[in-house]
Amino acid sequence: MSRITLSERVAIEAGLYGRQSLKEIAEKIQKSPRHVSAELKRNSTKIKGIRPHGKDCRNATGCKRQGLCGDAFCRKRCVACQSVDCQTVCRAYNNSPCIQLQRPPYVCNVCGNRRKCKMDRAYYIAQQADAMARRRYADARSKPHLQGEEMEALDALVSPLIRKGQPLTHIFSAHGKEIPVSQRTLYRYIEDRKLSIGNLDLRRKVGYRPRRKKKEPSEKFMNQEFRKTRSYADFLTYMEKHPNTPYVEMDTVKGVREKGKRLLTMLFTEQNFMLTLLMPDGRAESVVEQFDWLSSALGLDSFRSLFPVILTDNGSEFKHTRELETTEEGEQRTKVFYCDPQASWQKAHIEKNHEYIRYVLPKGKSFSPYDQEDMVLLMSHINSTKRDKLGGKSPFDLFKSPEQQKLISVLGLREIPADEINLTPRLLRRKNPEA
Repeated sequence: MSRITLSERVAIEAGLYGRQSLKEIAEKIQKSPRHVSAELKRNSTKIKGIRPHGKDCRNATGCKRQGLCGDAFCRKRCVACQSVDCQTVCRAYNNSPCIQLQRPPYVCNVCGNRRKCKMDRAYYIAQQADAMARRRYADARSKPHLQGEEMEALDALVSPLIRKGQPLTHIFSAHGKEIPVSQRTLYRYIEDRKLSIGNLDLRRKVGYRPRRKKKEPSEKFMNQEFRKTRSYADFLTYMEKHPNTPYVEMDTVKGVREKGKRLLTMLFTEQNFMLTLLMPDGRAESVVEQFDWLSSALGLDSFRSLFPVILTDNGSEFKHTRELETTEEGEQRTKVFYCDPQASWQKAHIEKNHEYIRYVLPKGKSFSPYDQEDMVLLMSHINSTKRDKLGGKSPFDLFKSPEQQKLISVLGLREIPADEINLTPRLLRRKNPEA
């Protein structure tokens, strides 16, 4: 049977909190109950209980026994004695584990006594379970190095895809069954020049620039009218009060300097699905025009469902807050919040996804030769790229609700077959005068 994936582990954790039986969880992820049972036992996170005076006896807390060593005149509690280990002489010694861990679901996630319990505990947390399983698999896997025809076949499969700009995570998600080595081993093969490509063909091998020292924003800036009740702290407070509300991160991408066309980018953080809308310039009015167009094309109800909350930065193109939040008729369509100045990490999802745009449109290239049709092609390739953080799936695989499908239709997006994905400047070379 195939190994359990991260998305299946997330389903197991959700099933536990939903108080489903192991059989119900197994049916949901299409595994056997024994498979789920083994997963819970093997990859749960173990937490040691309280050990009074270093004793693991269940009766140690509050134990007042004296004289177990035979000294009738000793008035010291045996559990605190440093001379004789009471666990070796006490008939009441009991270090048996909690019965909750010996029967389904073998973890303490939904135990009603978990907050007061002082015994050893175990919790099933999907992310941690996946990391433990991957580490165990990597340590146990000891296949010999590929040679001869096997290495040639691996080179013929992987190298052309990497030259198209495809990340290794995407290649493994699409061809994992065809690649006979782990992702880490493949990285090592590339570094050792065992394939026809090298480190320079891998984007992530390029080092990051050192971060600039953060400057403290002025009080005058922090008190600007558009930020009142819309700061990052207000965003956190709102999300805490509405925990199930999805949110979208928004930003712009510049071409050459400050002039010319600019990209408005919007990222659905739950699915990593990114929109790229081409604007004639970086004015605030142009951003409002894009909002008005989307509201009209989708319908107000669909827009509200897709964009209930938007988190963006403090760029001047986003200062028309009232116009962004309401339609021309004055109807509320979204809520806009602003990150703190020079704190791009507060909307890290979209900052990270901008890398995919720069693979195709490097910095310093003008956006003038391109139109929205080109951006649709770019969006289609980016959103078809499979990601490790999505459990080997692509944003397209997760963008399935009726409103989301309507947005895909309105924009004319299409899913690209795995091997046809191209994340290099060649994707839009036909309109690049410098190519």
